[in-house]
Amino acid sequence: MTEKFCTYETAWCPGCGNFPIIDCLKTALEELDKDPSTVLVAAGIGQAAKTPQYINTNAFCGLHGRSLPAAVAAKIANENLTVIVNTGDGDSYGEGGNHFLHNIRRNVDITHFVHDNQIYGLTKGQASPTSMTGLVTGVQVDGNFNEPLNPVLLAIAAGAGFVARAFSGKKEHLIKIMKKAINYKGYALVDILQPCVSFNKLNTFGWYNKRVYELPEEYETNNKIAAMSMAMEFGDRIPIGIIYEQEKPVYHSKNKILANGGPLVDRQTDTAVIEELLKSYI
Repeated sequence: MTEKFCTYETAWCPGCGNFPIIDCLKTALEELDKDPSTVLVAAGIGQAAKTPQYINTNAFCGLHGRSLPAAVAAKIANENLTVIVNTGDGDSYGEGGNHFLHNIRRNVDITHFVHDNQIYGLTKGQASPTSMTGLVTGVQVDGNFNEPLNPVLLAIAAGAGFVARAFSGKKEHLIKIMKKAINYKGYALVDILQPCVSFNKLNTFGWYNKRVYELPEEYETNNKIAAMSMAMEFGDRIPIGIIYEQEKPVYHSKNKILANGGPLVDRQTDTAVIEELLKSYI
């Protein structure tokens, strides 16, 4: 197989959990026979958000927590694009929390991979929204006393149609989940547990390897109440796999303008109308 989605030298720390994630992303795109010219990888700011700079696709790097608006706009303008967002837990669930919630409501057809290392890695290791209670950091010297956010539970409760959890230490499983998320029609969230070897000394590869287990084949992904219960299992045992999946109408099908006439990027634009609209604001 020709490697269309080659990856490049990174600035990540040796042993970082981001390395297997970008390898899995490249493999998933190649196995899905995507063309780099039809793929957009968007991100905000953070270690995970450097991903677009390290893989051969179209790329967008925006402000902290602001990757989703740009990704959504790109997909709305050109529905033929495969739009993938790669961000960290702080970027997605902290600064970008409201964008996270409201894109679930819109259900634009994008895929959201969150590199969840339960720490702010780029800014030297303070607690993030998903940090466990009691985690000691250089800022939370007496331990983090806030309750951790459960993004999987939140996404299911908010109405997301595809919600999964994965672990960067199980690459074959992660590739499978990524491919299913990319193929899903609608907003798809994959929360990827990703150790930070520099700043998070609690949630290590060894810590996760003792706890994660793959959901069995007989697990029913369309039971919302059961999925919410499964999402809350995070401690001595942590389930990974597709926690919840349901078909839902996507944004393009609900919007009359987008549903008819093809991608906006291919439509003719009447500049006179735009000029008149701009004049009305003067």
